[in-house]
Amino acid sequence: MALGFFSFLAVLFGCAGGPAPSVRPAPAPPGKRFVFRPIGVIHSPYTPKKGAPKQGRFKPDVPAEIEIFPEFEKGLTDLETFSHVWVLYAFDKAKGWSPLTGTPWDKKRRGVFATRSPRRPNPVGLTVVRLVKREGRVLHIQGIDAFDGTPVLDIKPYIPRLDVVRRASPGWLKKKGR
Repeated sequence: MALGFFSFLAVLFGCAGGPAPSVRPAPAPPGKRFVFRPIGVIHSPYTPKKGAPKQGRFKPDVPAEIEIFPEFEKGLTDLETFSHVWVLYAFDKAKGWSPLTGTPWDKKRRGVFATRSPRRPNPVGLTVVRLVKREGRVLHIQGIDAFDGTPVLDIKPYIPRLDVVRRASPGWLKKKGR
C-alpha cells in the first residue's frame, strides 16, 4: 500500500490520516483555507469545448507536456529516471460541487468521494502518466486527462512497489464489470 503517498495527501489537505499518530496533522479549524501555489502548467490537446478523456488511461498514447515554472526546475532532478509519475492538478474549470454526483459508469448518483468527479469540495485531480522524457523544465508525458492550461500542484514518482495495491476492491464498480 502506498502509505507514503497517501500520508502526503493527508498532510497536504490537513485531514487526519497517515500511518502513525506522529504524522497526523492537527485538524484544520472550521473555515481554515489552504492556499496552493502551482508549480507548473499542463499543455494538452484537450479543451473544455472538445472535452478530455474520463481517465488518462483511456488515451494512453496522446502526447502532452508539463511545463514547470523556473523556480521549481531543480526539483525535477532525477525525475527522468522514472517511467511514470503522479500528477496532482487543480480542476480549475470545475463549477461548484454536490455531495451526490453522476458518473459515466451508470445512472445512479453516487457520493462524490466514491467517484472521480472533478466537481469536488477541494477540486484536485490525480492521475498517473507515462514520463516519456524530460527536457529542462518540460516533461513530455502521455496519458493525461486534464485540459490545456491546467495548473499543476505537485508531481511525485510512481513507485510500483509502493503504489500498486494487490487485491484492491473496485467498490461499486465491481457490479458494473469495470
